[in-house]
Amino acid sequence: MSSVGAVSRLVVFGDACGSGTLGMAAKKRMRNALYGAFDEAFAAVDIDPGGLHQEDRGDGILTALDPGTPSSLMVGGWLETLYQYLREHNEGSAQRLRLRIGMNAGPVLDDGRGLVGRAVDLACRLCDSPTAKRVMADAPGSDLLLVVSDWLYVNVVAEGGRQVEPEHYVRSRVRFKETDETAWLHIPRLSASALSGLAGTSGGPGQGPHPDDDGGAARQQTGGGPTPGDGPPPPSAGRSISVQGDFQHFENNVIHGFTGFDKRRGPASGPGEPA
Repeated sequence: MSSVGAVSRLVVFGDACGSGTLGMAAKKRMRNALYGAFDEAFAAVDIDPGGLHQEDRGDGILTALDPGTPSSLMVGGWLETLYQYLREHNEGSAQRLRLRIGMNAGPVLDDGRGLVGRAVDLACRLCDSPTAKRVMADAPGSDLLLVVSDWLYVNVVAEGGRQVEPEHYVRSRVRFKETDETAWLHIPRLSASALSGLAGTSGGPGQGPHPDDDGGAARQQTGGGPTPGDGPPPPSAGRSISVQGDFQHFENNVIHGFTGFDKRRGPASGPGEPA
């Protein structure tokens, strides 16, 4: 499909947690609350419904904003209003509305049937990823999780602003279907350190690679080799890996396309000695 006519827009995908367990009457109440939450949040930041494209997704809503809408509103006042709405709605309720929200920005095309584009795909994948679902399952007391793309965090969230909390976001790797992306997770009122424990990451903004990075995974698979800056391993390290055969390329500590692999324990070979 041609991208002619595509316009860069902020894309928001919201999905209700656990909706598959609800009966018909409960689903109706959930959907009413979902739309009520979105409507109130947009009204709080003076976003005209006429400037929105919204698609119903059953237990979720896909929205693309007018290109002129400042993205900072969405990670600030819009998110705060959504959080407060959920708090009030869920207080004393036996059936709480808990939401995962994915946000991304990029070229989006409206083909007359709906929205298409990689920006849409990524927003939906961030929201529906196993990482996001696991975090919400492990945080039953939390009603709202926001997952933003790396581009959106770097260019919008990290700049801060009114009701924007970049220090409460945690970086995580999202691998889901064709998606392999860095993302940033945020639960309002939850510290970065607490969220790191839920997400299985090493910390908040500005910190080093987390365990889900390609380099960390490769080091685990090869027995825990040194990281940059660690210096040479001590003589007692006692593990060597030799590659026999051809390999295509080496990237992020991962060998791609090898034809032979021999993993041995014992003293590493010295210069000029056979492996």
